[in-house]
Amino acid sequence: MNICTEIHKIFNCMERFSSSFDKEKIPYNGIYVLFEKHEYGHGLDRIVRVGTHTGEKQLSSRLQQHFLKENKDRSIFRKNVGRAILNRDNNPFLQQWELDLTSRKNREKYSSQVDFSKQKQVEKQVSGYIQKCFSFVMFEVNNKKKRLELESKLISTVSLCADCRPSANWLGLCSPKSKIRESGLWLVNHLHKSPLNEKDLRSLWKLMEGY
Repeated sequence: MNICTEIHKIFNCMERFSSSFDKEKIPYNGIYVLFEKHEYGHGLDRIVRVGTHTGEKQLSSRLQQHFLKENKDRSIFRKNVGRAILNRDNNPFLQQWELDLTSRKNREKYSSQVDFSKQKQVEKQVSGYIQKCFSFVMFEVNNKKKRLELESKLISTVSLCADCRPSANWLGLCSPKSKIRESGLWLVNHLHKSPLNEKDLRSLWKLMEGY
């Protein structure tokens, strides 16, 4: 049994959401799985990112940070998409895009170095790409420890699968992050940890009952 094939079958059969998702349909706590247009694996839409949240009841908020809220310092996914776009275009703004202005200390230190008008333009470009090209499925996992463990195993399962390779035109191949280019995922963590085993897969099937 190819476990990565099985999880692709599971997630490809679930209700698909886009950037205009109904917040009422999103559980308080859970895991999301992203797909990207024109990316395929196992003869199905290829998983390009798996993610979750650490705070309680924050799944909907996390998805909004990725798809809707134009602040790359609140979404590493947005930041990585922006990195790839800027690197692809040989845009020198990439150096400013890398600056994290989340903390007051960093804002005081770096704000004078940032062209905020240009940053706003890039945020719009990132939003346009994400909203046009990505869709997702999600499912409820209330226990934080189980949620984080399952996220890690799902990521490693896809990352370690020889059949889950990006297309020649995948934007992630333009990323300055080698882990993104090499894994075919918009991720740099949990790429080479423990993948799902058959017992985990049976637990996932049970978890999917009702979806």
